[in-house]
Amino acid sequence: MTHSPSYRRMLGRMGYYDYQQGLIVNRLNQNSGWDEHLARCREFIMKSMDIVKPSRVTILGSGWLMEVPLMEIAEMADSVMLIDIVHPPEVLRQTAGLKNVGILEQDVSGGLVMEVWEKAGQRTWFNRLRTLGDIIVPDYRPDGDPGLVISVNLITQLETLPERLLRKRSRAGEEEYAGFRRKVQEKHLAFLLRHQSVIITDQSEILSGAKSGSRERKTLYADLPAGRLGDEWMWDFDLMHAFSRRTSSRFRVVARLF
Repeated sequence: MTHSPSYRRMLGRMGYYDYQQGLIVNRLNQNSGWDEHLARCREFIMKSMDIVKPSRVTILGSGWLMEVPLMEIAEMADSVMLIDIVHPPEVLRQTAGLKNVGILEQDVSGGLVMEVWEKAGQRTWFNRLRTLGDIIVPDYRPDGDPGLVISVNLITQLETLPERLLRKRSRAGEEEYAGFRRKVQEKHLAFLLRHQSVIITDQSEILSGAKSGSRERKTLYADLPAGRLGDEWMWDFDLMHAFSRRTSSRFRVVARLF
């Protein structure tokens, strides 16, 4: 299933193609800085696979597959489905020869992207939304049994580009945006908890600078249950100052098997 030309134009205007390309550029800019984080993600996923032994696996927000040991998963499971709103051409080529790996282009937020675009995309500075109360955060409902669901570095990113657009086209305050992030994340978590699932996500970002000192900002607003298996580590996200010459960035990461 592929998106219509009009939907693709909307994704382009909302920045999804640039955002996806930026992820791989950021990875390359960090040299070996991400290696431990990516290795820990793959290790946790394989531990979960060993416990669950699923015949079917669904990977949400699969992206560039940097954190996902796809070949190992495909060897253990009968079928693997990669779902993302946009798939990099390199990933399409990489998976073309894998008979038990499928590709689906789908908004894993359940339609939030279209909802935000329809409510705010055509507005201007002069007729901005007064409140985010009109934005309905939908449920994600895939077809059929997804098997073991894997969500890696996704839950705190689902609201990123919709919120970026809303900040340009609405008058909402910070409390409303915090509530919006919580609602989007809670919907995603509720879906995961209805299935056997793996979630790996950042909880907070620690920004450090020589002059500004260190400060920590919350990124995960949903409350994660303990799960059957858990782990936590630090992700050296930007120690090379690729985003800012003045500050470096690290994330607190949590992993759970439900």
